[in-house]
Amino acid sequence: MSRFIRMFTLGVAAVLSLPACNGIFEGIYDKPDMSGDVEFGFIAVDDKTNTGRIYIDATDYGEWHYIDLHGKQTVTTAVGDAAPGSWDFAVHRYDAKTNGAIVCESDAGDFGSLPGLDSFAAEDFVADEWTTDRITIDMSQMMDGIIVYAEDYYNPCLSRWLDVDTSTMPPVYTLSGRVYLLRLADGTYAALRLTNFMDDAAVKGVMTIDYLYPVEL
Repeated sequence: MSRFIRMFTLGVAAVLSLPACNGIFEGIYDKPDMSGDVEFGFIAVDDKTNTGRIYIDATDYGEWHYIDLHGKQTVTTAVGDAAPGSWDFAVHRYDAKTNGAIVCESDAGDFGSLPGLDSFAAEDFVADEWTTDRITIDMSQMMDGIIVYAEDYYNPCLSRWLDVDTSTMPPVYTLSGRVYLLRLADGTYAALRLTNFMDDAAVKGVMTIDYLYPVEL
């Protein structure tokens, strides 16, 4: 997978004069404290209701986290490495891509409020798109006006689960709170809702994703 450096200009000259990425950029390079007993992957799985929770350490910009809803497995790889043989969607920091799925943003704020599947039109679903300026892999030279991106697919609909507004400093993070419906490559449906993007210590990039799979509405 090719990579390239894309230049950008910061609109406020004073920002460029800062000596480090602390203060207004606090949290960008946060790493979770792994000294405790932290369980990642599929947790709180309830096979009776087809629901559960996926907990992912997505703080590292150099990693993709692949989620297999069918097998309830997660696999982490470096950006640019091959994907595992079986996966349904993947997370890079806050961005998401799918394995041949299409995604619809519903109006529901919880799984119980989802309408029947026949209420969603085909045109409501969005496929993955190729991007060259979305998947950030290196922000170490950000204060010099340089960000390094990887070329890859991402799903612009599913990636709306968290809005990061960098027009102000520090950035403003806003969860959509919506349930996203995925029609997977095998024709089954899954529902996802991002419930948090931080851990208990407010380290950003630690993702809590609630899921319903398979969806039977």
